[in-house]
This record gives sequence, structure tokens and C-alpha cells, in this order.
Amino acid sequence: MADRALRGSGLGAKSFEDEVGIEFAARQDVGFDCARGHHFSVTFAAEAELPTLWECPRCGSEAKRSDGVVAEVKEAKPARTHWDMLLERRSIAELEELLAERLDLLRAGELGPGTPDRRTA
Repeated sequence: MADRALRGSGLGAKSFEDEVGIEFAARQDVGFDCARGHHFSVTFAAEAELPTLWECPRCGSEAKRSDGVVAEVKEAKPARTHWDMLLERRSIAELEELLAERLDLLRAGELGPGTPDRRTA
């Protein structure tokens, strides 16, 4: 059993290659500060779009850039409601006409809970 044991360094634990002849990509370090006073830096590629917020590796809170760059505020579109989408398809006059038809069917007993709509059947 001892004959088959691997000796020396562990598999994959260390690389014996040196950095001679390797050209690294251009990089830049960006500093961040969190609300709890932690400072850290993150390395990015030189051509990367830099974020304005990053999660603090020590406490997990949101950290802002140390150089004072803040994010641009984007104009948010108002949420479209069901009513807005309905008004895109029908006018108020058409909706009042449909409501009147349905109320007539309901009052005549042709439409109601447990009663299938006979016009569509």
C-alpha cells in the first residue's frame, strides 16, 4: 500500500510555473468604503465599466466608491396598471356599452354565478 502513495506536493495544490514571459492584462484597483468604516479594494480590467456600489466582504453591507463617484439616477417609468392596458384597447364609450350589456344579461338571469354565458357557448 505504501508503494502506491503519492509523495511530494499535493495534487493541484501548487503550480511550479514561473511568471517569466507572461504578459498580464492591464488592470486597475478601485477602492470602496462601507458605512461601518471598512475599506477594501477590488481589481478590475482597465477597460471594464466600474461599478459605483459593491458588497463589503467583511460585513456584507453596501459599500460606495472611495473616489466619490456616484451612480447616475435613471428616470423610472410609471408602472402600467390593468386599467391603463385596457384603455389602450378600448375607449370609455366602448367600455360603458359592454358594461350595460353585461348588466342587462345579469338582471335577466342569463348571467350569474354558476350560470354559463349562453352567448359564448
